Amino acid sequence: MSSSSSTAPTFPKPLPLPLPQDLLESINAHLSNLTPEEILKWGVEHLPNLHQTTAFGLTGLVAIDMLSKLTDNPPPLIFLDTLYHFPETYELVEEVKQKYGYVGKTAQDAREGKRIYVYRPEGCDTVAEFEKEHGEKLWERDEDKYDFLIKVEPARRAYQDLNVQSVITGRRASQGADRANLPPLEVDSTGLLKLNPLFAWTFEFVQWYVNSNNVPRNKLLDQGYKSIGDWHSTQKVGEGEGERAGRWKGRDKTECGLHKDYWALKAKATGADAAASESQAQAVAVSA
Repeated sequence: MSSSSSTAPTFPKPLPLPLPQDLLESINAHLSNLTPEEILKWGVEHLPNLHQTTAFGLTGLVAIDMLSKLTDNPPPLIFLDTLYHFPETYELVEEVKQKYGYVGKTAQDAREGKRIYVYRPEGCDTVAEFEKEHGEKLWERDEDKYDFLIKVEPARRAYQDLNVQSVITGRRASQGADRANLPPLEVDSTGLLKLNPLFAWTFEFVQWYVNSNNVPRNKLLDQGYKSIGDWHSTQKVGEGEGERAGRWKGRDKTECGLHKDYWALKAKATGADAAASESQAQAVAVSA
């Protein structure tokens, strides 16, 4: 990809919401020719109320490192603690805090500094509390409900608490499946803007950056894992298998729900009326 030039188009700062389709297409045509660092710089300058949602996977870590070199005031991080992460993932969170100077905060905390907000399933701080409320192995009994409770609802709550209008993601087209045709910038079903700065990078390129820049990484990556989520749905990958082959292995599933249609997933997980959810979606789009 070529670098930006002096003839680059100009866009409103911040972008208007809801974002018109023709403007989205123009933005993606522009961003498609930029490097990840340039996309991130553009995002910081143009995207309203920008945060980074991360599970501290390799791509998200690369974005965190790049942002640390672009600005002294990077977008706050939102970590969705499902309660079922590997111990190594929690260790990595602390390592990132120390290396980059992030401070754990709540939505009501007014302290200055690089911020990381942690959101968990509603009303639960431990696995025991979650399973007392929802039973054991919910992921086996009702996959959609599990995804909604441990990631989708906490993310939505975070966005509302923090007035988030735009997020940086760690998704890439080379991860395949639903991500194969990923553009640099998306608008989801709630009107949220999603920036995918490393959309065009391969796993090997991400690894190269991590190794070349001494970026903190999950210790499980040295044990045969490539993509790491909850311990019960993450396995090691074999020789020649895809990056996300170890996620939900043996199941017809490629996403946790965080990047699916929010209203459809909410209706499916909670039994809510789909028409009512669609009405809510339209109301959000109008008021955004």
